[in-house]
Amino acid sequence: MAKYEAKTKQESTSVAGFLNAIEDAQVKADCKALVKLMKEVSGFEPAMWGGSIVGFGKYHYKYESGHEGDSCLTGFSPRKGNISIYTNIYLEDNSPLMKKLGKFKNGKSCIYIKKMADIDPSILAKIIDKGIKGLQLKYPAS
Repeated sequence: MAKYEAKTKQESTSVAGFLNAIEDAQVKADCKALVKLMKEVSGFEPAMWGGSIVGFGKYHYKYESGHEGDSCLTGFSPRKGNISIYTNIYLEDNSPLMKKLGKFKNGKSCIYIKKMADIDPSILAKIIDKGIKGLQLKYPAS
């Protein structure tokens, strides 16, 4: 079986440069607010993952299938039409917190927002913290 090579890897490109290149002023301001929040919650400096994800921290995962790699503990990406926030927790299992978050859409572990003003940042901080702690328990640093 061929070894899987992750497409999204930590890069040395500038987070500030990436954020400053965002044309929409509201999205740029919201992304800068997310950097501040995620840095505070995670305790990690932001880093670029791939060309469009601002990530915080890092963990190494290994699945039963043998697939393994590195990923950020949490992060976000300004996408067309919304900002994707990578929580790394199963959101459906956290419905009490999700009900308090505000206006958003979600996938299994991603939150999609139009703007930060639509959500409660203190609830988002709790969700992010829970996701980071869960990953650190599941995949302890070696």
